[in-house]
Amino acid sequence: MKANVEELQASRDARQEQVKDGISVCMASVLIVDDEPGIRSFLQKGLRKYFGLVETAEDVETAEALRRHCHFDLIITDIRLPGQTGGVEWVRELREQGGATGVIFMTAHADLETAIAALRAGAEDFILKPFRMEQMIAAVERYLERQKMQRENFVLRRQVEQLYDSSGMVGKCQQMGTLCDVIKRVAPMPSTVLIEGESGTGKELAARAIHETSGRSGSFVPVNCGAMTAELLESELFGHVKGAFTGAHLSRDGLFTYASGGTLFLDEIGELPLTMQAHLLRVLEERTIRPVGSNREVPVDVRIIAASNRDLAEEVRNGDFREDLYYRLNVLSLRMPALRERREDIPLLAEHFIDTLAAELGVDSPQLGEGELARLLDYDWPGNVRELKNVIERCLLLNKSPSLCVIGSEALGGNAPTVDPAKSLVLEAVEKQHILKVLDLEGGNKSAAARVLGISRKTLERKTQVWGLS
Repeated sequence: MKANVEELQASRDARQEQVKDGISVCMASVLIVDDEPGIRSFLQKGLRKYFGLVETAEDVETAEALRRHCHFDLIITDIRLPGQTGGVEWVRELREQGGATGVIFMTAHADLETAIAALRAGAEDFILKPFRMEQMIAAVERYLERQKMQRENFVLRRQVEQLYDSSGMVGKCQQMGTLCDVIKRVAPMPSTVLIEGESGTGKELAARAIHETSGRSGSFVPVNCGAMTAELLESELFGHVKGAFTGAHLSRDGLFTYASGGTLFLDEIGELPLTMQAHLLRVLEERTIRPVGSNREVPVDVRIIAASNRDLAEEVRNGDFREDLYYRLNVLSLRMPALRERREDIPLLAEHFIDTLAAELGVDSPQLGEGELARLLDYDWPGNVRELKNVIERCLLLNKSPSLCVIGSEALGGNAPTVDPAKSLVLEAVEKQHILKVLDLEGGNKSAAARVLGISRKTLERKTQVWGLS
């Protein structure tokens, strides 16, 4: 046994890093446990291309000795093994000790009781002997794909937590701090949430933050209630059966079904037609849906988060929104502050968008000077955070300063309000004065001045040519 362990350690060290397409990767490992030498050899040969380390053992004692000296990503074991401990009992003990290694069971003596015991012990898969190598490879690939997705989700969550906050919200002002605290508190609860705020304030981001920190296993499914007619929206939300209407050649599940176990985000709920408001109210009360054309009720486990840029209380008073639905949705209300109400977050948001968008676009990240930040802080941002992000992206694409992109956004295809030509001339004069001052400080060195200004030398030369200073 000592020799086997030493060989295992040498093999483990050798496999830690292998080069694939020029990239160092750590290969996975598998332990095969079966008292039949033919099965062990068969699996060892067939699985070598999927694992950097493939080890075998004939009983639980040998497997445990190997496991104590090396981590295995997957265990493939027979249910009936020699000795006092069988495969199911051994795996059950591993789980009780906190082991999370995936397990695929093999057996030639299958019955319902054995299968249930194996699944309760934590089996990833259950394969009957005799089997083809293709069957085992399919089971292994399914397990490795699940592991990959779990790792990617874990890394993504960690990145989100490190970059912003565990809620995923960017901002350090008091309003955002309070909002993040409320999100953390209500996320694990099943209650319906209503998020209100102007367009572009990040209502969907807040809804996603609630879902991501809720612990719900299902998906986050967003739907824009104002983008479809009442008939189409009913089919999209609840699904339909074959023949329910012209063109319904097949039955189809709705978004409530896709969001099962997760969260359905109803954006722009104030745009929901009154007929659909009645249907949604019934779903919230009964927790069941009825597909279009069907006579049966289908239970659903879905958390509802709704959002609106309208004042729904005012909509109720005007008769445009059902009062009973409003109170069903408004169990907990969150208000997203407008960007002009949290100006201290503008520099943080601008830097965040510059870093992330520059990486996406493959361009350099310009540095914002104090004067540039002051101009961003003076702007009212009617489009809120969405407008700020669009302005930053525009400035990166055109290699201009963000404030110039705001002022000229209408000419550039944006939606900022029209600017008085006199003010535009003043801005151009300020820009010229600032550029000439930087050029003077850099002794006329255009490359150095361009770096200080955060623009390209080509842009600087074009401007000086316009001014007749080339």
